[in-house]
Amino acid sequence: MENCSIVTKPALHLVGISYCGPYSSFPDEAIRLQTEFLARKHELNGASQSTILFSPYFGNEAFATYWACYEVQHLEELPPGMVQLTIPGHRYAMVACSNKRIGEGYEQLNAWMNENGLKKLANAVSIELFYIDEQHWEEEPVELLIPLED
Repeated sequence: MENCSIVTKPALHLVGISYCGPYSSFPDEAIRLQTEFLARKHELNGASQSTILFSPYFGNEAFATYWACYEVQHLEELPPGMVQLTIPGHRYAMVACSNKRIGEGYEQLNAWMNENGLKKLANAVSIELFYIDEQHWEEEPVELLIPLED
């Protein structure tokens, strides 16, 4: 599994919108949320630090909370309905895939973690990073990050 690795990310300061609901509504709600957020990108007035769309998420046996965010410096005023949050720095297991192969990416990453004795850090959010090229929206590079226990 040559495209799996361990990476360290510093704290992420994000602004975005979220959806919380049953797993049965994913991935349709995730795509809707990302589309809505990208349509509102202009409301950040250039405050985003990159073109990477960050989608932190956390779930349990019944439902998940999923975000669509951009990395920013602290904002004094937020657009209506948007929230500012900080995700602490962590070590992550990472796999690169595409938005068309996210399920396969998670299968590969979970198998690699099991083979290497790596455990997910309880109560920490996993993150999907979408490298958006607005000219080629169909298939985009994605990195899947799962936080690791020390």
